[in-house]
Amino acid sequence: MKTKKSIFAVFASMLMMVICLCVNNANASNDGPKKHGDYCVMKDGKMMCMKDGKMMTMDMDMTMKNGMKCMTNGECIDKDGKKMMLKEGEMVDMNGNVMMPGMKKMTMKKHSKMTTKKTTYKNE
Repeated sequence: MKTKKSIFAVFASMLMMVICLCVNNANASNDGPKKHGDYCVMKDGKMMCMKDGKMMTMDMDMTMKNGMKCMTNGECIDKDGKKMMLKEGEMVDMNGNVMMPGMKKMTMKKHSKMTTKKTTYKNE
């Protein structure tokens, strides 16, 4: 009887270890920006570049892979000519995706006004 209990305890312990490892690996893979990826960011009112894990002041305009141009003053111009000014914390990766830290990429299009359809209900 003691043998069955000890085997069950060992099995339960191993199962808990496997579950903990799986949960830990799932939490480790997030979709946020990589700490050592290359990007440009507006920080303290200045354009900064992260290159190979080193943050440095952006001293010249850069063209991203999708044709977007980022200027040293924080202005970004899409290949279609659309302009936007980066706000504090906004970043542009080397592919030209504009992001806020911890968020998914944003598009450069302005939000269109949302229209709602009015519905009338009749009392019967």
